[in-house]
Amino acid sequence: MRRRFFVEQFTGSTAAILGDAAHHLGHVLRAQAGQLYELSDGSAVWLSRIESVARNRIEFALLEQLPAPKTAADTTLLLSIVKFDAFEWAIEKATELGVTRIVPVGASRSEKGLLAAAAKRSQRWQKILVEASQQSRRLRVPQLDELTNPAPAFTAQASRFCLMLSERSHAPSIRQTLNFFDRAKPAAAALAIGPEGGWTDDELAAARGAGFREASLGQLILRTETAVIAALATLNFALSPD
Repeated sequence: MRRRFFVEQFTGSTAAILGDAAHHLGHVLRAQAGQLYELSDGSAVWLSRIESVARNRIEFALLEQLPAPKTAADTTLLLSIVKFDAFEWAIEKATELGVTRIVPVGASRSEKGLLAAAAKRSQRWQKILVEASQQSRRLRVPQLDELTNPAPAFTAQASRFCLMLSERSHAPSIRQTLNFFDRAKPAAAALAIGPEGGWTDDELAAARGAGFREASLGQLILRTETAVIAALATLNFALSPD
């Protein structure tokens, strides 16, 4: 299977990869003239042939436009800050599962030291999203928002079908909550996942006020990164065409 890379734009029947990405492709992957790759500009995908390789620039000729299937729904993941190895693993897998936007959330129970350091990680997180998007052959890289507080993050999702994972014993199961889709499948959804220790009562109240529905993944307590995969896979199944 051919590898996929992202470019800023297609120019006529040509395209170019520049900078660090070109250095990686040319010097790490040993790209050579004549090799075939897939290129995406976020709107279309082309089968492309390398025409020339330089230190910080690789030129391509566009050969054939390829099918570019889109995800079932426009899904935003509101993910509370947790230990960075777990957070980064979670956003990588969320990208592979098709989310269109990731919003890092500074929850009350997120570690304060992690919140202070989060702003310096955005460039690394963006790189993770690009690499995961290329590996999973996505059409475009998900949008990465700046770190925000829970209340405004919830309010910004008011026009979507909004789901919040909850550890409360009386929270309905995710299956019960997604029965909503028997009536209509929304074009856009938001999923909020809390930190270790869960959401506070104030955060739950703010989410409910913004239209979020509580849902439980069961009686077992899952790590944040496990919950991301389980919930997104379930949501993707519920949103998929019949």
